Amino acid sequence: MTSFLIRGRPRRATAHIRVRVAHALLGVVTGIVWLVLPLMTVGVPDPVPTARAGTTTRSAPPRPEGTSTADLVLPLLAGVAAVALAGYGRLRRARRARTRTTPGTVPARPSASSPEDAERQARAALRLTDDCVRTSREELAFVRERFGTERTERFERALRAAETESAAAFAIWRRYEQGAPRDAGARRQALAGVIGRCAEAGRRLDAEAEALDRLRGFGERGPDPAGLEVAERRFRELTARVVAARETLTELRARYPASASESVAGYAEQAGDRLLFATARLNGARQAVDAGDTDRAVCRLRAGEGAVAQAGVLVGGVERLAARLAEAAMLVPDALAAAEREATAARQGGAGRAPAERVLAAAREEWTAGTGDPLDLLRRITRTVEPVPGAGTGPGALERAALLVARCSVEGAEEYVAVHRAAVGTAARARLAEAVRELGAGHAGRADAVAGEARELAGLDVRTHGTPYADAEGDTAGLAGAVLGGILLAEDADAGPPASYGGPRTRSRHRA
Repeated sequence: MTSFLIRGRPRRATAHIRVRVAHALLGVVTGIVWLVLPLMTVGVPDPVPTARAGTTTRSAPPRPEGTSTADLVLPLLAGVAAVALAGYGRLRRARRARTRTTPGTVPARPSASSPEDAERQARAALRLTDDCVRTSREELAFVRERFGTERTERFERALRAAETESAAAFAIWRRYEQGAPRDAGARRQALAGVIGRCAEAGRRLDAEAEALDRLRGFGERGPDPAGLEVAERRFRELTARVVAARETLTELRARYPASASESVAGYAEQAGDRLLFATARLNGARQAVDAGDTDRAVCRLRAGEGAVAQAGVLVGGVERLAARLAEAAMLVPDALAAAEREATAARQGGAGRAPAERVLAAAREEWTAGTGDPLDLLRRITRTVEPVPGAGTGPGALERAALLVARCSVEGAEEYVAVHRAAVGTAARARLAEAVRELGAGHAGRADAVAGEARELAGLDVRTHGTPYADAEGDTAGLAGAVLGGILLAEDADAGPPASYGGPRTRSRHRA
Protein backbone atom coordinates (compact mmCIF):
# COMPACT_ATOMS: atom_id res chain seq x y z
CA MET A 1 0.00 0.00 0.00
CA THR A 2 1.29 3.46 -0.85
CA SER A 3 1.97 5.62 2.17
CA PHE A 4 -0.35 8.60 2.71
CA LEU A 5 2.67 10.90 2.88
CA ILE A 6 4.20 9.59 -0.34
CA ARG A 7 0.95 9.40 -2.30
CA GLY A 8 0.42 13.12 -2.92
CA ARG A 9 1.34 14.34 -6.39
CA PRO A 10 0.10 17.21 -8.58
CA ARG A 11 -3.03 16.33 -10.50
CA ARG A 12 -2.22 18.01 -13.80
CA ALA A 13 1.57 17.89 -13.79
CA THR A 14 2.03 15.72 -16.94
CA ALA A 15 -1.14 16.25 -18.97
CA HIS A 16 0.39 18.80 -21.36
CA ILE A 17 3.42 16.54 -21.93
CA ARG A 18 1.19 13.65 -23.06
CA VAL A 19 -0.62 15.94 -25.49
CA ARG A 20 2.64 17.14 -27.05
CA VAL A 21 3.93 13.60 -27.41
CA ALA A 22 0.66 12.51 -29.02
CA HIS A 23 0.86 15.36 -31.55
CA ALA A 24 4.44 14.47 -32.44
CA LEU A 25 3.60 10.77 -32.90
CA LEU A 26 0.59 11.65 -35.07
CA GLY A 27 2.80 13.69 -37.35
CA VAL A 28 5.32 10.87 -37.69
CA VAL A 29 2.63 8.24 -38.41
CA THR A 30 1.02 10.47 -41.02
CA GLY A 31 4.35 10.95 -42.80
CA ILE A 32 5.04 7.21 -42.80
CA VAL A 33 1.59 6.42 -44.22
CA TRP A 34 2.06 8.93 -47.01
CA LEU A 35 5.43 7.37 -47.75
CA VAL A 36 4.25 3.75 -47.77
CA LEU A 37 1.03 4.01 -49.79
CA PRO A 38 2.64 4.96 -53.11
CA LEU A 39 5.21 2.19 -52.73
CA MET A 40 2.42 -0.41 -52.44
CA THR A 41 1.59 0.11 -56.14
CA VAL A 42 5.13 -0.15 -57.48
CA GLY A 43 5.53 -3.03 -59.93
CA VAL A 44 1.80 -3.69 -60.37
CA PRO A 45 1.02 -3.85 -64.14
CA ASP A 46 -1.72 -1.65 -65.48
CA PRO A 47 -4.79 -3.63 -66.54
CA VAL A 48 -5.16 -4.06 -70.36
CA PRO A 49 -8.69 -3.35 -71.54
CA THR A 50 -10.22 -5.90 -73.90
CA ALA A 51 -11.01 -4.38 -77.30
CA ARG A 52 -14.38 -5.08 -78.87
CA ALA A 53 -14.39 -6.81 -82.24
CA GLY A 54 -14.58 -4.45 -85.11
CA THR A 55 -13.49 -1.41 -83.22
CA THR A 56 -10.24 0.37 -83.53
CA THR A 57 -8.54 1.50 -80.36
CA ARG A 58 -6.58 4.68 -80.31
CA SER A 59 -3.12 4.40 -78.91
CA ALA A 60 -2.74 6.11 -75.54
CA PRO A 61 0.46 7.85 -74.47
CA PRO A 62 2.72 5.53 -72.56
CA ARG A 63 2.59 5.83 -68.74
CA PRO A 64 5.82 5.90 -66.80
CA GLU A 65 6.70 2.73 -64.98
CA GLY A 66 6.69 2.80 -61.11
CA THR A 67 5.95 5.92 -59.08
CA SER A 68 7.02 9.42 -59.87
CA THR A 69 9.67 11.33 -57.90
CA ALA A 70 7.01 13.63 -56.46
CA ASP A 71 5.04 10.64 -55.12
CA LEU A 72 8.03 9.66 -52.98
CA VAL A 73 9.65 12.97 -52.09
CA LEU A 74 6.56 14.77 -50.74
CA PRO A 75 5.63 12.12 -48.16
CA LEU A 76 9.26 11.72 -47.21
CA LEU A 77 9.61 15.44 -46.61
CA ALA A 78 6.43 15.45 -44.52
CA GLY A 79 7.69 12.63 -42.31
CA VAL A 80 11.12 14.20 -41.85
CA ALA A 81 9.53 17.55 -41.02
CA ALA A 82 7.31 15.97 -38.36
CA VAL A 83 10.25 14.23 -36.72
CA ALA A 84 12.37 17.39 -36.91
CA LEU A 85 9.66 19.53 -35.32
CA ALA A 86 9.21 17.06 -32.46
CA GLY A 87 12.95 16.92 -31.86
CA TYR A 88 13.31 20.69 -32.03
CA GLY A 89 10.52 21.16 -29.49
CA ARG A 90 12.13 18.76 -27.06
CA LEU A 91 15.58 20.35 -27.52
CA ARG A 92 14.15 23.82 -26.98
CA ARG A 93 12.43 22.79 -23.75
CA ALA A 94 15.63 21.19 -22.46
CA ARG A 95 17.64 24.29 -23.33
CA ARG A 96 15.15 26.55 -21.51
CA ALA A 97 15.37 24.33 -18.45
CA ARG A 98 19.17 24.51 -18.42
CA THR A 99 19.42 28.28 -18.94
CA ARG A 100 16.52 29.40 -16.74
CA THR A 101 17.55 31.83 -13.99
CA THR A 102 14.16 32.27 -12.36
CA PRO A 103 13.14 29.14 -10.43
CA GLY A 104 10.57 27.12 -12.32
CA THR A 105 7.93 24.78 -11.08
CA VAL A 106 8.92 21.76 -9.07
CA PRO A 107 8.61 18.60 -11.22
CA ALA A 108 6.07 16.03 -10.08
CA ARG A 109 8.57 13.16 -9.90
CA PRO A 110 12.33 12.65 -10.13
CA SER A 111 13.64 13.09 -13.68
CA ALA A 112 17.16 12.07 -12.72
CA SER A 113 18.86 8.96 -14.03
CA SER A 114 20.57 7.98 -10.79
CA PRO A 115 19.63 7.92 -7.08
CA GLU A 116 22.17 10.67 -6.39
CA ASP A 117 20.57 12.95 -8.97
CA ALA A 118 17.11 12.20 -7.59
CA GLU A 119 18.31 13.09 -4.10
CA ARG A 120 19.73 16.38 -5.31
CA GLN A 121 16.44 17.14 -7.03
CA ALA A 122 14.52 16.38 -3.84
CA ARG A 123 16.81 18.60 -1.75
CA ALA A 124 16.37 21.49 -4.17
CA ALA A 125 12.58 21.03 -4.19
CA LEU A 126 12.42 21.04 -0.37
CA ARG A 127 14.50 24.18 -0.06
CA LEU A 128 12.57 26.04 -2.76
CA THR A 129 9.20 25.05 -1.33
CA ASP A 130 10.23 26.10 2.18
CA ASP A 131 11.31 29.50 0.83
CA CYS A 132 7.98 29.94 -0.98
CA VAL A 133 6.00 29.11 2.15
CA ARG A 134 8.02 31.51 4.30
CA THR A 135 7.78 34.39 1.82
CA SER A 136 4.05 33.84 1.30
CA ARG A 137 3.50 33.89 5.06
CA GLU A 138 5.37 37.20 5.35
CA GLU A 139 3.44 38.99 2.60
CA LEU A 140 0.09 37.61 3.69
CA ALA A 141 0.59 39.18 7.13
CA PHE A 142 0.63 42.64 5.50
CA VAL A 143 -2.38 41.83 3.29
CA ARG A 144 -4.36 40.52 6.27
CA GLU A 145 -3.67 43.69 8.23
CA ARG A 146 -4.87 45.78 5.29
CA PHE A 147 -7.98 43.82 4.21
CA GLY A 148 -8.95 41.70 7.23
CA THR A 149 -9.32 37.95 7.65
CA GLU A 150 -12.54 37.54 5.66
CA ARG A 151 -11.14 38.86 2.37
CA THR A 152 -7.89 36.97 2.78
CA GLU A 153 -9.36 33.59 3.80
CA ARG A 154 -8.76 31.98 0.39
CA PHE A 155 -5.08 32.89 0.57
CA GLU A 156 -4.86 31.62 4.12
CA ARG A 157 -6.33 28.27 3.01
CA ALA A 158 -3.80 27.98 0.20
CA LEU A 159 -0.96 28.78 2.58
CA ARG A 160 -2.13 26.24 5.17
CA ALA A 161 -2.40 23.59 2.47
CA ALA A 162 1.11 24.42 1.24
CA GLU A 163 2.44 24.27 4.79
CA THR A 164 0.86 20.83 5.24
CA GLU A 165 2.37 19.53 2.00
CA SER A 166 5.78 20.98 2.89
CA ALA A 167 5.72 19.42 6.36
CA ALA A 168 4.79 16.04 4.88
CA ALA A 169 7.61 16.30 2.33
CA PHE A 170 10.14 17.07 5.06
CA ALA A 171 8.85 14.14 7.13
CA ILE A 172 9.35 11.74 4.21
CA TRP A 173 12.79 13.16 3.51
CA ARG A 174 13.89 12.90 7.14
CA ARG A 175 12.94 9.21 7.26
CA TYR A 176 14.74 8.73 3.95
CA GLU A 177 17.87 10.31 5.45
CA GLN A 178 17.62 7.91 8.38
CA GLY A 179 17.54 4.91 6.04
CA ALA A 180 13.82 4.15 5.86
CA PRO A 181 12.59 2.53 3.75
CA ARG A 182 15.45 0.16 2.90
CA ASP A 183 14.18 -1.33 -0.35
CA ALA A 184 15.59 0.46 -3.41
CA GLY A 185 12.24 0.69 -5.13
CA ALA A 186 10.55 2.05 -2.03
CA ARG A 187 13.30 4.63 -1.64
CA ARG A 188 12.72 5.81 -5.20
CA GLN A 189 9.03 6.08 -4.37
CA ALA A 190 9.89 8.08 -1.26
CA LEU A 191 11.87 10.59 -3.35
CA ALA A 192 8.94 10.81 -5.76
CA GLY A 193 6.71 11.50 -2.77
CA VAL A 194 8.98 14.31 -1.58
CA ILE A 195 9.05 15.96 -4.98
CA GLY A 196 5.32 15.41 -5.52
CA ARG A 197 4.43 16.99 -2.20
CA CYS A 198 6.65 19.99 -2.95
CA ALA A 199 5.10 20.40 -6.39
CA GLU A 200 1.61 20.34 -4.88
CA ALA A 201 2.57 22.95 -2.27
CA GLY A 202 3.90 25.22 -5.01
CA ARG A 203 0.79 24.67 -7.13
CA ARG A 204 -1.49 25.73 -4.27
CA LEU A 205 0.39 29.02 -3.84
CA ASP A 206 0.82 29.67 -7.56
CA ALA A 207 -2.94 29.28 -8.08
CA GLU A 208 -3.70 32.21 -5.74
CA ALA A 209 -0.87 34.59 -6.64
CA GLU A 210 -2.76 36.43 -9.38
CA ALA A 211 -5.85 36.88 -7.19
CA LEU A 212 -3.69 38.30 -4.40
CA ASP A 213 -2.19 40.82 -6.81
CA ARG A 214 -5.67 41.88 -7.90
CA LEU A 215 -6.74 42.36 -4.29
CA ARG A 216 -3.69 44.52 -3.64
CA GLY A 217 -4.21 46.55 -6.80
CA PHE A 218 -0.98 45.40 -8.41
CA GLY A 219 -2.27 46.15 -11.89
CA GLU A 220 -2.71 49.31 -13.85
CA ARG A 221 -3.51 51.30 -10.68
CA GLY A 222 -0.35 50.27 -8.86
CA PRO A 223 -0.08 49.49 -5.13
CA ASP A 224 -2.97 50.37 -2.88
CA PRO A 225 -1.94 53.51 -0.90
CA ALA A 226 -3.44 52.02 2.25
CA GLY A 227 -1.23 48.97 1.82
CA LEU A 228 1.83 51.18 1.61
CA GLU A 229 0.70 52.90 4.81
CA VAL A 230 0.54 49.52 6.59
CA ALA A 231 4.19 48.85 5.77
CA GLU A 232 5.21 52.37 6.81
CA ARG A 233 3.34 52.08 10.11
CA ARG A 234 5.09 48.82 10.92
CA PHE A 235 8.38 50.41 9.97
CA ARG A 236 7.88 53.24 12.46
CA GLU A 237 6.93 50.83 15.24
CA LEU A 238 10.01 48.68 14.62
CA THR A 239 12.31 51.68 14.63
CA ALA A 240 11.41 52.26 18.28
CA ARG A 241 11.61 48.55 19.09
CA VAL A 242 15.13 48.28 17.69
CA VAL A 243 16.32 50.90 20.18
CA ALA A 244 14.61 48.99 22.99
CA ALA A 245 16.15 45.71 21.79
CA ARG A 246 19.64 47.15 22.08
CA GLU A 247 18.91 48.17 25.67
CA THR A 248 17.47 44.72 26.39
CA LEU A 249 20.62 43.01 25.14
CA THR A 250 22.72 45.22 27.38
CA GLU A 251 20.60 44.23 30.36
CA LEU A 252 20.79 40.52 29.51
CA ARG A 253 24.58 40.64 29.32
CA ALA A 254 24.71 42.35 32.70
CA ARG A 255 22.31 39.93 34.39
CA TYR A 256 23.32 36.56 32.89
CA PRO A 257 26.46 34.90 31.49
CA ALA A 258 27.37 35.84 27.93
CA SER A 259 26.22 32.43 26.71
CA ALA A 260 22.63 33.23 27.69
CA SER A 261 22.22 35.87 24.96
CA GLU A 262 24.69 34.46 22.46
CA SER A 263 21.95 33.11 20.17
CA VAL A 264 20.65 36.64 19.47
CA ALA A 265 23.98 38.46 19.40
CA GLY A 266 23.89 40.97 16.56
CA TYR A 267 20.13 40.74 16.06
CA ALA A 268 19.53 44.39 16.91
CA GLU A 269 22.19 45.48 14.42
CA GLN A 270 20.77 43.20 11.73
CA ALA A 271 17.29 44.56 12.39
CA GLY A 272 18.61 48.09 11.93
CA ASP A 273 20.25 46.98 8.68
CA ARG A 274 16.95 45.58 7.39
CA LEU A 275 15.21 48.83 8.30
CA LEU A 276 17.81 50.84 6.38
CA PHE A 277 16.99 48.74 3.34
CA ALA A 278 13.27 49.17 4.00
CA THR A 279 13.68 52.96 4.18
CA ALA A 280 15.13 53.10 0.69
CA ARG A 281 12.59 50.69 -0.77
CA LEU A 282 9.48 52.24 0.78
CA ASN A 283 10.59 55.74 -0.21
CA GLY A 284 11.20 54.43 -3.71
CA ALA A 285 7.71 52.92 -3.75
CA ARG A 286 6.18 56.31 -2.84
CA GLN A 287 8.14 58.04 -5.57
CA ALA A 288 7.22 55.41 -8.15
CA VAL A 289 3.51 55.71 -7.26
CA ASP A 290 3.67 59.48 -7.73
CA ALA A 291 5.44 59.01 -11.06
CA GLY A 292 2.92 56.42 -12.26
CA ASP A 293 5.59 53.71 -12.57
CA THR A 294 3.45 50.75 -11.48
CA ASP A 295 6.01 47.96 -11.88
CA ARG A 296 8.70 49.80 -9.99
CA ALA A 297 6.27 50.75 -7.23
CA VAL A 298 5.21 47.11 -6.75
CA CYS A 299 8.80 45.87 -6.65
CA ARG A 300 9.89 48.49 -4.14
CA LEU A 301 6.87 47.89 -1.92
CA ARG A 302 7.35 44.10 -1.84
CA ALA A 303 11.05 44.43 -1.03
CA GLY A 304 10.29 46.98 1.69
CA GLU A 305 7.64 44.73 3.23
CA GLY A 306 10.04 41.79 3.26
CA ALA A 307 12.68 43.84 5.04
CA VAL A 308 10.18 45.14 7.61
CA ALA A 309 8.95 41.59 8.27
CA GLN A 310 12.46 40.28 8.89
CA ALA A 311 13.34 43.24 11.10
CA GLY A 312 10.30 42.23 13.15
CA VAL A 313 11.59 38.65 13.41
CA LEU A 314 15.00 39.85 14.61
CA VAL A 315 13.64 42.29 17.18
CA GLY A 316 11.10 39.71 18.29
CA GLY A 317 13.93 37.23 18.82
CA VAL A 318 15.57 39.50 21.37
CA GLU A 319 12.28 40.20 23.11
CA ARG A 320 11.34 36.53 23.13
CA LEU A 321 14.66 35.42 24.62
CA ALA A 322 14.44 38.00 27.40
CA ALA A 323 10.99 36.71 28.33
CA ARG A 324 12.11 33.06 28.21
CA LEU A 325 15.14 33.75 30.40
CA ALA A 326 12.97 35.49 33.01
CA GLU A 327 10.53 32.57 32.97
CA ALA A 328 13.37 30.06 33.27
CA ALA A 329 14.91 31.93 36.19
CA MET A 330 11.63 31.62 38.10
CA LEU A 331 11.38 27.90 37.31
CA VAL A 332 14.95 26.82 38.15
CA PRO A 333 14.44 26.49 41.95
CA ASP A 334 11.37 24.26 41.60
CA ALA A 335 12.88 22.13 38.84
CA LEU A 336 16.14 21.73 40.73
CA ALA A 337 14.38 20.74 43.96
CA ALA A 338 12.19 18.25 42.12
CA ALA A 339 15.17 16.69 40.38
CA GLU A 340 17.09 16.37 43.65
CA ARG A 341 14.15 14.61 45.28
CA GLU A 342 13.89 12.12 42.47
CA ALA A 343 17.62 11.48 42.43
CA THR A 344 17.61 10.86 46.19
CA ALA A 345 14.59 8.55 45.94
CA ALA A 346 16.26 6.59 43.18
CA ARG A 347 19.49 6.20 45.18
CA GLN A 348 17.60 5.02 48.24
CA GLY A 349 15.77 2.52 46.07
CA GLY A 350 19.08 1.02 44.99
CA ALA A 351 19.06 2.51 41.48
CA GLY A 352 22.39 4.27 42.03
CA ARG A 353 22.10 7.93 40.98
CA ALA A 354 25.47 9.27 42.11
CA PRO A 355 26.35 10.79 38.68
CA ALA A 356 22.99 12.53 38.53
CA GLU A 357 23.44 13.93 42.02
CA ARG A 358 26.84 15.32 41.05
CA VAL A 359 25.35 17.09 38.02
CA LEU A 360 22.54 18.53 40.12
CA ALA A 361 24.98 19.64 42.82
CA ALA A 362 27.01 21.55 40.23
CA ALA A 363 23.85 23.16 38.87
CA ARG A 364 22.76 24.26 42.34
CA GLU A 365 26.19 25.75 43.00
CA GLU A 366 26.03 27.79 39.79
CA TRP A 367 22.53 28.95 40.58
CA THR A 368 23.41 29.98 44.11
CA ALA A 369 26.47 31.88 42.87
CA GLY A 370 24.40 33.62 40.20
CA THR A 371 26.71 32.47 37.39
CA GLY A 372 24.37 30.11 35.57
CA ASP A 373 22.37 30.59 32.40
CA PRO A 374 18.78 29.75 33.49
CA LEU A 375 17.84 28.01 30.25
CA ASP A 376 21.05 26.00 30.18
CA LEU A 377 20.54 25.00 33.83
CA LEU A 378 17.03 23.76 33.04
CA ARG A 379 18.35 21.83 30.06
CA ARG A 380 20.99 20.08 32.16
CA ILE A 381 18.51 19.34 34.95
CA THR A 382 15.86 17.83 32.67
CA ARG A 383 18.39 15.78 30.75
CA THR A 384 19.83 14.39 33.99
CA VAL A 385 16.58 13.39 35.72
CA GLU A 386 13.48 12.35 33.82
CA PRO A 387 10.17 13.10 35.54
CA VAL A 388 8.34 10.22 37.24
CA PRO A 389 4.54 10.51 36.96
CA GLY A 390 2.69 10.50 40.28
CA ALA A 391 5.68 11.55 42.39
CA GLY A 392 4.12 14.75 43.76
CA THR A 393 4.75 18.26 42.46
CA GLY A 394 8.22 17.50 41.13
CA PRO A 395 7.28 15.95 37.79
CA GLY A 396 5.13 18.95 36.92
CA ALA A 397 8.05 21.31 37.44
CA LEU A 398 10.40 19.13 35.40
CA GLU A 399 7.93 18.77 32.57
CA ARG A 400 7.33 22.52 32.45
CA ALA A 401 11.07 23.08 32.42
CA ALA A 402 11.63 20.63 29.54
CA LEU A 403 8.82 22.22 27.52
CA LEU A 404 10.16 25.73 28.09
CA VAL A 405 13.64 24.75 26.95
CA ALA A 406 12.29 22.97 23.86
CA ARG A 407 10.11 25.91 22.85
CA CYS A 408 12.98 28.32 23.20
CA SER A 409 15.25 26.12 21.06
CA VAL A 410 12.68 25.66 18.30
CA GLU A 411 11.80 29.37 18.26
CA GLY A 412 15.45 30.36 18.09
CA ALA A 413 16.19 28.00 15.20
CA GLU A 414 13.07 29.15 13.34
CA GLU A 415 14.03 32.81 13.64
CA TYR A 416 17.58 32.19 12.48
CA VAL A 417 16.51 30.22 9.41
CA ALA A 418 13.86 32.81 8.53
CA VAL A 419 16.29 35.73 8.32
CA HIS A 420 19.19 33.79 6.71
CA ARG A 421 17.25 31.51 4.39
CA ALA A 422 19.16 32.28 1.20
CA ALA A 423 22.18 30.55 2.75
CA VAL A 424 20.51 27.79 4.80
CA GLY A 425 20.49 24.35 3.21
CA THR A 426 18.10 21.44 3.27
CA ALA A 427 19.72 19.59 6.18
CA ALA A 428 19.09 22.41 8.66
CA ARG A 429 15.55 22.95 7.40
CA ALA A 430 14.77 19.24 7.68
CA ARG A 431 16.02 19.17 11.28
CA LEU A 432 13.92 22.23 12.09
CA ALA A 433 10.81 20.63 10.59
CA GLU A 434 11.49 17.52 12.66
CA ALA A 435 11.89 19.60 15.82
CA VAL A 436 8.50 21.22 15.18
CA ARG A 437 6.92 17.78 14.78
CA GLU A 438 8.52 16.48 17.97
CA LEU A 439 7.40 19.54 19.93
CA GLY A 440 3.87 19.13 18.65
CA ALA A 441 3.92 15.49 19.73
CA GLY A 442 5.00 16.46 23.25
CA HIS A 443 8.54 15.06 22.96
CA ALA A 444 10.25 18.07 24.54
CA GLY A 445 13.68 16.51 25.01
CA ARG A 446 13.87 15.31 21.43
CA ALA A 447 12.58 18.64 20.08
CA ASP A 448 15.26 20.53 22.01
CA ALA A 449 18.05 18.29 20.74
CA VAL A 450 16.98 18.36 17.09
CA ALA A 451 16.37 22.13 17.14
CA GLY A 452 19.90 22.56 18.45
CA GLU A 453 21.19 20.52 15.49
CA ALA A 454 19.17 22.66 13.10
CA ARG A 455 20.57 25.89 14.54
CA GLU A 456 24.14 24.58 14.39
CA LEU A 457 23.80 23.40 10.77
CA ALA A 458 22.16 26.68 9.73
CA GLY A 459 24.97 28.68 11.34
CA LEU A 460 27.55 26.61 9.48
CA ASP A 461 25.70 27.22 6.19
CA VAL A 462 25.67 30.97 6.77
CA ARG A 463 29.35 31.11 7.68
CA THR A 464 30.21 29.12 4.56
CA HIS A 465 27.98 31.25 2.35
CA GLY A 466 29.39 34.63 3.42
CA THR A 467 27.96 37.95 2.14
CA PRO A 468 28.64 38.21 -1.62
CA TYR A 469 26.99 41.66 -1.94
CA ALA A 470 28.81 43.30 0.95
CA ASP A 471 31.10 45.34 -1.35
CA ALA A 472 28.51 46.25 -3.98
CA GLU A 473 28.20 49.88 -5.08
CA GLY A 474 25.18 52.08 -5.65
CA ASP A 475 21.86 51.85 -3.79
CA THR A 476 23.21 49.21 -1.40
CA ALA A 477 21.92 50.21 2.05
CA GLY A 478 21.16 46.83 3.60
CA LEU A 479 21.47 45.01 0.27
CA ALA A 480 23.67 42.21 1.61
CA GLY A 481 21.21 41.42 4.40
CA ALA A 482 18.27 41.57 2.00
CA VAL A 483 19.89 39.03 -0.30
CA LEU A 484 20.98 36.81 2.60
CA GLY A 485 17.45 36.89 4.01
CA GLY A 486 15.86 35.94 0.69
CA ILE A 487 14.04 39.28 0.42
CA LEU A 488 15.63 39.75 -3.00
CA LEU A 489 16.23 36.76 -5.26
CA ALA A 490 19.87 36.99 -6.30
CA GLU A 491 19.37 36.02 -9.91
CA ASP A 492 20.20 39.28 -11.68
CA ALA A 493 23.07 41.74 -11.46
CA ASP A 494 20.98 44.02 -9.19
CA ALA A 495 20.22 41.12 -6.78
CA GLY A 496 17.04 40.11 -8.57
CA PRO A 497 13.33 40.71 -8.07
CA PRO A 498 11.66 40.70 -4.67
CA ALA A 499 10.23 37.42 -3.43
CA SER A 500 6.43 37.45 -3.27
CA TYR A 501 3.46 35.34 -2.23
CA GLY A 502 3.35 32.35 -4.56
CA GLY A 503 4.99 29.11 -5.55
CA PRO A 504 8.10 28.50 -7.67
CA ARG A 505 6.35 29.68 -10.85
CA THR A 506 5.10 33.03 -9.51
CA ARG A 507 7.23 34.08 -6.54
CA SER A 508 9.59 36.19 -8.71
CA ARG A 509 6.88 37.65 -10.97
CA HIS A 510 7.36 41.30 -9.92
CA ARG A 511 10.10 42.97 -11.93
CA ALA A 512 10.71 46.66 -12.41
